[in-house]
Amino acid sequence: MPYDENNPLYSLTPHQLDEIGKIFDDMHEEVMNDLGETDARYIRNMIKLHRQLGLVSRAVLVFSKYKPAWVIGTAGLSIAKILENMEIGHNVMHGQWDWMNDPNIHSSTWDWDTASPAAAWKHSHNYVHHTFTNIIGKDKDVGYEIFRVDARQKWHPGYLLQPLANVILMVAFEWGVALHDLDFDKIKSGEKSKKQVWDELKGIGRKARRQILKDYIAYPALSGRSGYKSTLKANAIANVVRNVWSNAIIFCGHFPDQTFMFTEDEVKDETRGGWYVRQLIGAANIDGSPLFHVMAGNLSFQVEHHLFPDMPSSRYQQIAPRVREICEKYGLPYNTGPLRKQWGTVQRTLLRLAFPGGGPRPKPGPYVAAKEEASDHERVPAFP
Repeated sequence: MPYDENNPLYSLTPHQLDEIGKIFDDMHEEVMNDLGETDARYIRNMIKLHRQLGLVSRAVLVFSKYKPAWVIGTAGLSIAKILENMEIGHNVMHGQWDWMNDPNIHSSTWDWDTASPAAAWKHSHNYVHHTFTNIIGKDKDVGYEIFRVDARQKWHPGYLLQPLANVILMVAFEWGVALHDLDFDKIKSGEKSKKQVWDELKGIGRKARRQILKDYIAYPALSGRSGYKSTLKANAIANVVRNVWSNAIIFCGHFPDQTFMFTEDEVKDETRGGWYVRQLIGAANIDGSPLFHVMAGNLSFQVEHHLFPDMPSSRYQQIAPRVREICEKYGLPYNTGPLRKQWGTVQRTLLRLAFPGGGPRPKPGPYVAAKEEASDHERVPAFP
């Protein structure tokens, strides 16, 4: 598999990589040592907001046979599910709040409102994806085993369907995530025993049963016979809204054509600094307002998240200017752009690489700070 000769990793000397590794290690230690009550209050307030919004929305949906109540309840429930999935569930299960030693807000105990079992997700995401980020053949998030997202992936006719598969996955994203840790490549190669696969399928089935019972039977039943169908429809739409939104944010952070992929040979002698650079240039951010960042689970700072996956998400905006300074100093790109641009390049990549051939798109050059960019690193006020 050919190397990407334009990869900025190759322009760095071993000494520079060692410097980068120490700078980022020191930044991580500094922030983690500074965590305190303000940070703890942030996540507790976020969980409180989500639960109150979900409770109010479901109470309104009891009257879902009336159109205004249906619209308000569906919108509120959609937002609540997005907050729970993105800013709470994803980040709590990353261990970002384990430092609080709160057994109710801990990666070992938290389960989220989605079809994927927590343990399976933590293995496929926290371990596999964040260890082998963007390494073709190792990181199962490179195309999720169904998409061709890099020209160096061998093409086969099944990829012709990936534009259609992309739409289906958007709508049913939680179910795709639930199946992801099965690792179909290992099943096909026989690396996974039938017993292991069956045990994992039973775990998915148990979680799916709880989700279906909750959203499509129990909660609609609270609306009575006259409101059952309308509440069921509201719950289904809220789940689809959450799925499409989380799919868009996650894909924009990983698959815009400005991000870099790597071969196993390229990273076989990787240093700590090289790992940081791989994370930095293998991810992309999304520009937006503070509210947008919260709704994105702060995964709009995907670069910072990949550098420090265990750092509380509320700190990413604070350290972003410092990360950009490092990029400017060492001639590295800092990939960011508005949602419409990032999402558009993702769709372009999926469409072009559905067909044979293809090559790398032009990548951004070294980051250069705009003159008007703020230089201070003050902490972003806690929300809400």
